[in-house]
Amino acid sequence: MTSQAIRDPLKDHLLTPQNAAFIVIDYQPIQVSSIRSMNQKELVFNIVHTAKAAVAYNLPVVHSTVNVATGRNKPPIAPLMEVLAAYPTYDRTTINSWEDVEFKKAVEATGRRKLVMTALWTEACLTFPALDALKEGYEVYAVVDAVGGTSLIAHEAALRRIEQAGARLISKTQLYCELQRDWARYETAPGFMDVFQHWDGSNPEKDFKG
Repeated sequence: MTSQAIRDPLKDHLLTPQNAAFIVIDYQPIQVSSIRSMNQKELVFNIVHTAKAAVAYNLPVVHSTVNVATGRNKPPIAPLMEVLAAYPTYDRTTINSWEDVEFKKAVEATGRRKLVMTALWTEACLTFPALDALKEGYEVYAVVDAVGGTSLIAHEAALRRIEQAGARLISKTQLYCELQRDWARYETAPGFMDVFQHWDGSNPEKDFKG
């Protein structure tokens, strides 16, 4: 049982810790409370653990909020901020984060062309920057079980639209497996297993509060 040599992590067609960046947009209380496409507690669990994957595998993180500085909206939810506290947030007024100068510069500064993208809502704050990024030649990977919309049909229609434009749809578990790739990569295996060993699926809120 001999693993192949690690492929060039920059040129690999699959996601690697060296070729991908993590984009997280608008996981703020009002957005989370308006989600109707999936269970809100499950959504929070999924985005928190998607963010943990990004941190565990050292992906560059671009974290954006909307209308915090104006006082019209609150900061991101606490469970997510516990994971991303070391990273700056790029606050904006635009619905489409790609139309915010600082946000776009931060994405460009990562030097990565594969963008693992998450946002609330699917039909707006995910779709618009995803379409713009695709048009500029980026590869977009939308984590479908860590995003949500104001209705199931709105969520699904938005995913169809970005997929038709060329986005790849993935799950949080697929993301973890794609970044890990080989159990012989021992330094990151514990972080992978932690996600599945500390949640029994019955009470996500308990996991958030530690």
